[in-house]
Amino acid sequence: MKLISWNVNGLRAVAAKDGFAWLEQQKPDFLGFQEIKVRESDVPAEIYKLGFNEISVNSAARAGYSGVMSLAKFSSATQKAAFFDDDEGRVLEHRFGNVVLFNIYFPNGQKDDARLAYKMDFYAKFLAYIQELVKQGKDVIFCGDVNTAHREIDLKNPKANAKTSGFLPIERAWLDEVVACGFIDTFRHVRGDAADAYSWWSYRFNARAKNVGWRIDYFFISSSLKDRLKDAFILSDITGSDHCPVGIEIDLEGLI
Repeated sequence: MKLISWNVNGLRAVAAKDGFAWLEQQKPDFLGFQEIKVRESDVPAEIYKLGFNEISVNSAARAGYSGVMSLAKFSSATQKAAFFDDDEGRVLEHRFGNVVLFNIYFPNGQKDDARLAYKMDFYAKFLAYIQELVKQGKDVIFCGDVNTAHREIDLKNPKANAKTSGFLPIERAWLDEVVACGFIDTFRHVRGDAADAYSWWSYRFNARAKNVGWRIDYFFISSSLKDRLKDAFILSDITGSDHCPVGIEIDLEGLI
């Protein structure tokens, strides 16, 4: 099964650029979008022609802000955040068989101290929630824009960004805790210390052309799924957003 995540930074803008032509080659079974910035009633019609059986939307209460969408070729029981007041449209949780799959747009902490506190509260509550799922014997996958680069290798200029939200010690420590709790960063598990592997680039200073980026989009899996992971990848050639898609291939036979 191929699962792909992409922060589209505006669903209508990507659709207007014919930004989904690459799906015909990749043929994902699941596609998680973040930062769709659109209400369900305003989703572009072409999204419903992409060949997915199930489409779920969680829009923010505030128009033109945040929001996530999941497209799947399988059926699942779907809900919004069960661990957080989700008026910003950040979470879709999908349950199928023994698997719990999350598509999440994690908060950005750059605005001010209050937003950083909001981000860290979200982080803490989410980790507690998925730890409980693992205790219940569930196989957990979560993907999306985590809005934090974990290690120095995960961004081009770590020293210059040491005091920038997205690479603060407190944010990176949360990712340390995620790993310590048994969740696997699939890209690093498969690709090791591959350098210059990024998923987001600023629109400024020609950053993408120079590959001055950050790896802040992830797929994590619970350790119960480690032997089922077949591949993990970054589709850096896909344009249309300041992020590019990331994905995994995983064998879920017998779990669905």
